Amino acid sequence: MASIKDVAAGAEVSVATVSRVLNGHPSVRPDTRTRVMAAVEALGYRPNAVARSLRTQQTRTLGLVISDVLNPYFTELARSVEDEARAHGYSVIIGNADEQPALQDHHIRTLVDRRIDGLLVSPTDGGSPLMLDAVRAGVPMVFVDRWIPGVDVPVVRADGREAVRDLVAHLYALGHRRLAIIAGPATTTTGSERVDAFREALREHGLPLPDARIGHGDFQAGSGHREATRLLALAEPPDVIFAADNLMALGAMDAIRAHGLRIPQDIALAAFDDIPWFVHTDPPITAIAQPTGELGRAAVRALIDRLDGREPHSAILPARLVVRRSCGEPPGPVTTAPAGVTPLPTTGVRTTPVTMPPAAAPGSTTPPAPPSPAPTPNRSNR
Repeated sequence: MASIKDVAAGAEVSVATVSRVLNGHPSVRPDTRTRVMAAVEALGYRPNAVARSLRTQQTRTLGLVISDVLNPYFTELARSVEDEARAHGYSVIIGNADEQPALQDHHIRTLVDRRIDGLLVSPTDGGSPLMLDAVRAGVPMVFVDRWIPGVDVPVVRADGREAVRDLVAHLYALGHRRLAIIAGPATTTTGSERVDAFREALREHGLPLPDARIGHGDFQAGSGHREATRLLALAEPPDVIFAADNLMALGAMDAIRAHGLRIPQDIALAAFDDIPWFVHTDPPITAIAQPTGELGRAAVRALIDRLDGREPHSAILPARLVVRRSCGEPPGPVTTAPAGVTPLPTTGVRTTPVTMPPAAAPGSTTPPAPPSPAPTPNRSNR
């Protein structure tokens, strides 16, 4: 394997000159630069990445800590992060927090110790002391999907409030009146935001959301099964279960079928976070789709802006409702692709300065009078 000395000999220059060429130093004459690069190409020389990082204080490596690698949403997010980073000349090291704050901290500590250039994090909680210490220490960081209110870090996320509003209006138009939600952890911004948006949308239609119809899950399938089982045992079971992520929706589907009930004839099911599998279930699941691929790409671009000395910006991208067959919809075409693999709209993307304020709580205005009830669809007795 060729060494830097071999390149220097081949180009008839000093080792220091070769080093200046490889590091883009402006003092090298154009003809010398051309001669050195020709020798590099002819000899197949590849700089030692470790040695180079010691000189430049850069490793060209980004860290990504995601909440659950088994969740298809985060799998797609990680893929888009890796693709975008590679396009900018960076590698990515991924840490799976498995929705555990302690494991999240382990990965952050390990990645910082390995001198990654910057960090992308989807926080599993409201902010551990270690993560806050990393922010205060100046570790370049971007939050993706989830964030920590009040922490001065750029955030790239989807806004699902309008999509949840569209979903509730869609369910109301189909005749559903008893709606329930299986929410994610209240310690996560996505967990609290989705249940708040759901409650606010129900209020617009004059529909209640009693505590009994709020399930408390953890974004994993087991909690979806557990909470759906509890909801089905209520004296007045819901007409619809809305699971606040895809894995909890799959767990809820298993629980519904274990009770011998049919979707949507006996109970409807909808989900937040569309995934390719949903079009293959029976029936295909109505879901809210996030622009997952673009979220990952935008997060990488924000982090690289920070690394290159440009002002990074937060970005809020719109989610959208994908109507299929799991809520009693009339026959029609089934949408096959989640938002992560479809073009983003050219409008609706908002960017904000680096500081991300806490999400506002739902307003306390008096709800409008409910519209005239729509005919309730026929349902089998349960």
